[in-house]
Amino acid sequence: MIATIGFYVFAVILLISAVMVVSARNPVHSVLFLIVAFFNAAALFLIAGAEFLAMILVIVYVGAVAVLFMFVVMMLDVNIAEVREGLQRYAPVGGVVGLILLAELALVLGGWHFHPQAATLRLSPTPAGISNTAALGNILYTRYILLFQAAGLILLVAMIGAIVLTLRDRRAVRRQSIARQVARQKAETLAMVEVRLGAGMAETGILVPLPEGEPEEEPAHAASHGATHGGHGEDAALPHAAEGH
Repeated sequence: MIATIGFYVFAVILLISAVMVVSARNPVHSVLFLIVAFFNAAALFLIAGAEFLAMILVIVYVGAVAVLFMFVVMMLDVNIAEVREGLQRYAPVGGVVGLILLAELALVLGGWHFHPQAATLRLSPTPAGISNTAALGNILYTRYILLFQAAGLILLVAMIGAIVLTLRDRRAVRRQSIARQVARQKAETLAMVEVRLGAGMAETGILVPLPEGEPEEEPAHAASHGATHGGHGEDAALPHAAEGH
């Protein structure tokens, strides 16, 4: 009785969460409802006696996949207005496709009947002398090993395709050049300068270069101009002052 009540409670919450995943306007809220759906699906697995699948669903999907979705959605600059415009634009097409799928499901479910032994097979106990995890492993890695490997190859191809499609060659990004670093000489990188006590930047001729793309300010430009001309900045005004007197 308690298991039946728990099944209906978790199933209803799972269905509501699934609907909210696709209907929520905020992508972050969609991911949060997806996490709720995963937890309720794990509870249903526990009720069915598949504790290994329940733990895998919580550890892998909630702990890794859903958290990854959350970080990706929060990092992306999603424009909600554009998403709504696209939804309104393709709503008629989506409605037609949904009606076609609903009709197909109605035809399939209308001509489908329970097998007389379906009620007993649905709640079949775990084989004697072996755990649920071991029984699942024996079936997955013996009878369905080829399908399991094929699913892994499909996921690998999908991952490579996603990386290729999203990779962008950015020319403005600075990249490390190992060959240039190894080929640099000591004379190109170091300069020995004798600086007297109290000497300033203009007197020594040591200039701090600005980062590329930043405009030089007027005081820095004046100081660098005076330094590049052999320190004729402030000192050059002294002869003119003497001539005026």
